[in-house]
Amino acid sequence: MTRPNQDGANSKMPSYFNLPALDVSVAFPQATPASTFPPCASDYFHFDDLLKPEEQAVRNKVRECMEKEIAPIMTQYWEKAEFPFHVIPKLAALCIAGGTIKGYGCPGFSITGSAVAAAEVARVDASCSTFILVHSSLAMLTIALCGSEAQKQKYLPSLAQLQTIACWALTEPGYGSDASALKTTATKVEGGWILEGQKRWIGNSTFADLLVIFARNTTTNQINGYIVKKDAPGLTVTKIENKIGLRIVQNGDIVLRKVFVPDDDRIAGVNSFQDTNKVLAVSRVMVAWQPIGISMGIYDMCHRYLKERKQFGVPLAAFQITQQKLVQMLGNVQAMILVGWRLCKLYESGKLTPGHASLGKSWITLRARETAALGRELLGGNGILADFLVAKAFCDLEPIYTYEGTYDINTLVTGREVTSFASFKPVAQKSRL
Repeated sequence: MTRPNQDGANSKMPSYFNLPALDVSVAFPQATPASTFPPCASDYFHFDDLLKPEEQAVRNKVRECMEKEIAPIMTQYWEKAEFPFHVIPKLAALCIAGGTIKGYGCPGFSITGSAVAAAEVARVDASCSTFILVHSSLAMLTIALCGSEAQKQKYLPSLAQLQTIACWALTEPGYGSDASALKTTATKVEGGWILEGQKRWIGNSTFADLLVIFARNTTTNQINGYIVKKDAPGLTVTKIENKIGLRIVQNGDIVLRKVFVPDDDRIAGVNSFQDTNKVLAVSRVMVAWQPIGISMGIYDMCHRYLKERKQFGVPLAAFQITQQKLVQMLGNVQAMILVGWRLCKLYESGKLTPGHASLGKSWITLRARETAALGRELLGGNGILADFLVAKAFCDLEPIYTYEGTYDINTLVTGREVTSFASFKPVAQKSRL
C-alpha cells in the first residue's frame, strides 16, 4: 500500500501498516478489560436485602449469564453494529421475556423482579437490555394488556420463549415527543385494514417476526393498534446506520404501503392514545432500571480499574480525588436504585401515576449521565475505549436519556401533574400592538 506525498509521488507504507491490533490485554496488561466482567461492588446499601428470595434468584441467574455469555462478545458486536443472534437461545433460557405477564408461558414476575432482571442485563450490555425491553415491556405487554384472548393465546407463548421476536412502532419521522399526533393511517376494508405510513427508530424492527404498529383510524380519528407479520406485502424495513449509542440494537425505518392487516390482528383494546399510555406507564418504570444497571456496571468497572491501574508508584484508588469521584458515583447508584425500587412499590400498590414514572425515568437518566462522565474521567485514556466498558456505556446512555420520553418531556409530564397546568405547547400570545 502507498500514500501520496507532497511531491505527488507515492510513498510506500510501513510493512506493519495492516497488522491487526494488539489484544487489549497485551497492549495494556495493567488493567482487566470488560470482557472479563468485574464482580458487583455497587450494592453498597445492601439493596439485595429488600428483594424476595425469588427476586434474588432471578438477579443471580441473569447476572451469571450476562457475565459469562455476553461480556466476552459485546464490544466486538457493538463496534460492528451487528446483533449477536447466536445468543438469543441463551437469553431465552433465562425465562425473563414477558416479565410481569402471568400465564401464556410468561414468567409472571413481580415488577421488582422484572426490573432487577432488566438492570442486570443492562449492567453488562445496554443494547441487550433494550432488545429485551422492546420485545417484552412494549410489544408483549401491549398484547397482554390490550389484546384479545385469542391474540394472547396465539402470540405470547412463542414470544415468551424468544422463538419469535417483536418490535413496537409508535414513533414517526415527524412525530417523536408529539407521538399522539402520528399520521400513519388505518383504513377499514372488507375483512381487515389497510395501513399507510412510516415509522422511525423502531428497535428490533429489521428482524422482528411481529411488528406492533400504531396507526390512526380514518373513521374515528383515534389511534388503534395492529399486529403486522414480517414480509407482509407492502412492508419494508431498513436499518438506521451511523448511531453512536446502543449500536447492537437494530433500529429501523418502517415503510407501510397499503399493508393489509386482517381483523383478527387488530388489537381490540387499543382505541385511543390513552390505551397506549397504559403500556408506556409500565415500560417507563422498566426503562428507568436500564440506567440503574448501566451505572452499576460503570461503577463496578471503575472500582476494579482504580485498584489495578498504577501511576506514581501506587494504585489510582489511593488518590483522594479519585476516591471522591468514585464515592460520588457510588452515592448516585444507591439513590438511583432506591428511587427505582420505590417506583416498583408504587406500581404494586396501585399508586403509581404517570408523573411518578416520568420523574423517576428523567431523574435516574440524569444521574446516570453524571455517573458515566465521572467514570470516563477516572479511566483516563482508557475511558474512550469500548474495551473498558465506560466509553460504550457513556454512548449507550444517550439514546436512553431520549427514548421513552426525553428528559424535558418527562419533566413536563410531572410538572403537569403537580401544577395542573399542561405546558407541552407554546401558549398563544395576543398581540400588544
